[in-house]
Amino acid sequence: MCFPFVHILDMAELHELQPGQKLARGVARYLHSLGFATLKEFVPTRGLRVDVVALGPKGELWVVECKSSRADFTSDTKWQGYLDWCDRYFWAVDPEFPTEILPGETGVIFADAYGAEIMTMAPEDRLAPARRKKMIQKFATDAALRLAHLEDDRVGRVS
Repeated sequence: MCFPFVHILDMAELHELQPGQKLARGVARYLHSLGFATLKEFVPTRGLRVDVVALGPKGELWVVECKSSRADFTSDTKWQGYLDWCDRYFWAVDPEFPTEILPGETGVIFADAYGAEIMTMAPEDRLAPARRKKMIQKFATDAALRLAHLEDDRVGRVS
């Protein structure tokens, strides 16, 4: 099905994306192939913004943080706060990234702008039912508002 109001990136626009945005694009493409729906720049709660949140076919929620360099990773002081908002937590990095600096209790995805692959599966820590319900409702609401904004830019946009 094709939606006429959905904007497809052309090569020039893809070239203009920041390195982390390119990783997020590849991660989203890969997770879609596994049956997940994804949102980028998702705010689970005030003060936190994850690069990619993914809702799986069985209701599982994954968070993926995209890190384009060692400096990008070492400057991230909030990542442990994301663990309370997902069943599995991953880092997405390019294959040249020094993965030995990533925490061992998390997953690793190698990615580029065109795709990705899970290198290390993140351990599962299931969300409590009330938190899961809140996250799925917020995911659905944010996705619907973003889609509505694409059709009509006067519709409020979710951060």
